[in-house]
Amino acid sequence: MKKLFAAFAALAAFTVQAESISVAATAVPHAEILEFVKPQLAEQGVELKISVFTDYVQPNVQVSEKRLDANFFQHQPYLDNFNATRGTALINVAGVHVEPFGAYSSKHSTLENLPERAQIAIPNDATNGGRALLLLQSAGLITLKPEAGITATPRDIADNPLKLRIREIEAATLPRVLNQVDLALINTNYALEAGLSPSEDALFIEGSESPYVNILVTHADNTGNSALKVLVDALKTDEVRAFILDKYTGAVVPAF
Repeated sequence: MKKLFAAFAALAAFTVQAESISVAATAVPHAEILEFVKPQLAEQGVELKISVFTDYVQPNVQVSEKRLDANFFQHQPYLDNFNATRGTALINVAGVHVEPFGAYSSKHSTLENLPERAQIAIPNDATNGGRALLLLQSAGLITLKPEAGITATPRDIADNPLKLRIREIEAATLPRVLNQVDLALINTNYALEAGLSPSEDALFIEGSESPYVNILVTHADNTGNSALKVLVDALKTDEVRAFILDKYTGAVVPAF
C-alpha cells in the first residue's frame, strides 16, 4: 500500500511540475512542424497545445491578448506592420523556415501567354501584397516606383506594359479564386493546403535569398517562459531540418 501511495504521489508531483504552452498556427506547414516536435516536448515534460487558424489576424490578436502563449505563421515584415498598425508589441523569438512565394495559373502555362489586361490576384495585407508586387517586378511584368518598399501597393506601380489588372484578395481565399483569374500570387502555406506544389506548379517563385523567414512569436511578458525555450530549441534541431527537407521538397526551406 505504501508503495502504491508513493507511486501516486510521484505521479501527482510530475503533473504539478509539468508545463504547457499554447501555440496558434496555420495548418500547413506550421501546425505540421509543431506536431512533429510535440513528442519531443512531451519527453521534457512540456505539453504543446496547437490551435489551427485559417487567417493571419487572429493568431496575433490571441497572443497579444494573452489568450495563447505564442504563434507560428508569419514573417518579420508582417509582424512589424501588424505591431505598427495595431499598437501591439509582439516579439520574434525564433526564425524557423522560409516558404518561397509563388505565382500560379490554371489558365496559362507560361508567363508569355499572359494577355493584356490579365487579372492578377495578390494578398490584400500590406506586407504580403508588397511581396507579391516585388515578385511581379522581378518577373519583368511591372516596374515599381523607386521609393516603393516591402509594403508597396498597386498605386506604386510605375510601369505596367500589359495593363495588368491587380485584384487584392484575402490571402486564405486566393487558391479558391485561382480558376477565376489569370494569375494568383499565393503564400506557400495556402498553396500547400490547396494541393499545389510550389516547385512544380508555380510559373515563377522567389529564390532562396528570400528575407521572409517564418518566425515563432510571443508577447513581451512571455519571453522568460521555460516551456517556450524548450519549444524554440526543439524547432531548431537536425531532426526538424530533415523533416522539412523530406516532407516539403523545396516548398519549405529551413532557415537555421
